[in-house]
Amino acid sequence: MKVLLTGANGMLGQDMAKLFREKGYELILTDIHNLDITDKNAVAATISKDKPNIVVHCAAYTNVDGAESDKATAFKINGTGSENLSSAAAENNIPIVYISTDYVFDGTKNSPYQPNDKVAPINVYGDSKLAGEIAVKKHNPSHYICRTSWLYGHQGKNFVETMIQLGSSKDELKVVDDQVGCPTWTVDLAKAVLYLIENKMQYGVYHTCGGGSTSWYGFAKKIFELEKININLMPCNTDEFPRPANRPRYSIMDNQNLCRDWVKALEGYLSLRKEVITT
Repeated sequence: MKVLLTGANGMLGQDMAKLFREKGYELILTDIHNLDITDKNAVAATISKDKPNIVVHCAAYTNVDGAESDKATAFKINGTGSENLSSAAAENNIPIVYISTDYVFDGTKNSPYQPNDKVAPINVYGDSKLAGEIAVKKHNPSHYICRTSWLYGHQGKNFVETMIQLGSSKDELKVVDDQVGCPTWTVDLAKAVLYLIENKMQYGVYHTCGGGSTSWYGFAKKIFELEKININLMPCNTDEFPRPANRPRYSIMDNQNLCRDWVKALEGYLSLRKEVITT
């Protein structure tokens, strides 16, 4: 089976490529250096030439705060780029996997979001990712839309590494405690995507995030606990750290057991991190 992977050089893309390669898939790795997904003709030509069995679309504009002042770029990559890929794939009868986000929700619910719940983004990034969802649904009926959240992985900057770095250099730290969600390891997300594909699950929207939930403060507390970092960690409110983009206060999604509990995943990440450092 041949997989065309976009965003192959990114934090998620690298783990996705590793897993698919280990499972014996043939990979067509693309990133901005060899495929501009906003170029409709280039996308069509690549898919027609390489003829993959499925497109796994990980490429994205992910700068949440940056999107507030660069709406055009966010929509060009997340909206138009996704439209180009889904259209070209559909013309060749190829399914597509689109990685989306919890930020398509407004965070006003008080029970875990279901895949068919009403979407209502409260920032430009969420709007642009929703535009991608709409395009994928419109142009390619053979789709998996995989919403994830609070993503971290060994191949890029992320909250876990930031906390470990700050914990090693500071005596005390404030972390937001009034935003709750589902931390997700890129490896677990990649496994969930592979599960959907290999089990020929029904096309549609899935929540592929870590099981359970916590706040950013709770996430940081667990990181420091597992890493045995002694720091005075204090909870605070979002208002104390204003950002250009609004964040949903409640981002918990029901993942239907597609990914393991977030604490187990974090333990796995940190264990593998130690192996990487010591080898």
